[in-house]
Amino acid sequence: MSPLSINKLTVAYQKNPVLKNISFTIPEGNLIGIIGPNGAGKSTLIKAILELIPSIAGEVSIYGKTYKEMRKIVGYVPQRESVDWDFPTNALDVVMMGRYGHLGWIKRPRAKDRQIAMNCLEKVGMEGYAQRQISQLSGGQQQRIFLARALAQDAKIYFMDEPFVGVDAATEKAIITLLNDLKRQGKTVLVVHHDLNTVKEYFDWTILLNVHLIGVGPTEKLFTKENLQKTYGGKLTMLDSNSSPLIIS
Repeated sequence: MSPLSINKLTVAYQKNPVLKNISFTIPEGNLIGIIGPNGAGKSTLIKAILELIPSIAGEVSIYGKTYKEMRKIVGYVPQRESVDWDFPTNALDVVMMGRYGHLGWIKRPRAKDRQIAMNCLEKVGMEGYAQRQISQLSGGQQQRIFLARALAQDAKIYFMDEPFVGVDAATEKAIITLLNDLKRQGKTVLVVHHDLNTVKEYFDWTILLNVHLIGVGPTEKLFTKENLQKTYGGKLTMLDSNSSPLIIS
């Protein structure tokens, strides 16, 4: 059963369609890049799947059920800019939030949950910052904390909205290492991504989106000059794997 299946999804803001008639199914255990220009509806797609915004038509199923039925196995890393980093809490408490779906009705974390949270901080290289206020962390450190929170949830499918934006090279390397670890565990990860030069290196599958679905499939087959031209239009300059210019006009 597919971890994610979408059928004729349409989303509009003030009657202006942002996503039109989107349908696709993805396989389990892959890293999947969601690619497209600004305003293409990439973040909107994730938010609609997670029911953070309403859709006007279409259906979304996660392992054959609704998001509400499966939310315990769904992890989400939002855009860093959308988070209130001045909220008075420390890094460990943020990561502990990922354990709430596993707690009983009392919602009181156990020693086991705290240990899991610390282990997740260690996986992203942030164990030494457990008691640090999140407002005192750098952008890359904040992103690692949110990745640790998603890890603590122990989900089967993850949605990450621009996790590589505004981070240093070391954090980007740590993130892609973590994503590959999740893949090896059989997890499915969908990532909104902007850097076209790393798409082939990072992702097994690609979703090309510009309000309409341009295409979805294995990156090696889908990530072509012709499909990128359909997605971005105009002229687009990027680098191929040999670091030579690729002009789409």
